[in-house]
Amino acid sequence: MQSAYFKEAALSEGRRKLSRRKQYEQRTELERIESQWKKMTGLHTREEWSAAVVRAATAAEISANLAIRREFSTRSQFDEKLVNSFLKWANGLDGKMSKLLLPLLEGQEHHAAVSRLYRLAKAVNEKRNAIAHRGEFCNEAEASAVVAKSKEFVLGLVRLYEPNFTLRDEC
Repeated sequence: MQSAYFKEAALSEGRRKLSRRKQYEQRTELERIESQWKKMTGLHTREEWSAAVVRAATAAEISANLAIRREFSTRSQFDEKLVNSFLKWANGLDGKMSKLLLPLLEGQEHHAAVSRLYRLAKAVNEKRNAIAHRGEFCNEAEASAVVAKSKEFVLGLVRLYEPNFTLRDEC
């Protein structure tokens, strides 16, 4: 009888935590990056190497979304719906970098820095696509290398727009 009480109490506590947590769709892109990174850290800790790479790549892509949105908002009157359609059209990290962000930054202050970061994005995206589209797996060394590149990319890109941004991780 007591164990049923404790199980119900634990379930109630879990429901309260979920109700307090902001829904993913309502989070800012910075919060989404942090969520992806936290999930990636847990996957990496549990030695789920391939899944950790996919989450790290997702954080990188959301970082590109943030940069693209910031650039459009400072230089255009495009509404959110149109910018979302551009992001969907660009399809993936490589497309968002090569078709949107780098052209937006052509001749601008951050172009050289983002061009250097693009090399990291290509490496992260290549491994992510190998996992997601070809069913490849990766080992700890490969995952750790991709996670490090993703972290460098995310921090390098996001800090152009949010200088105090950090990522917490233990891997």
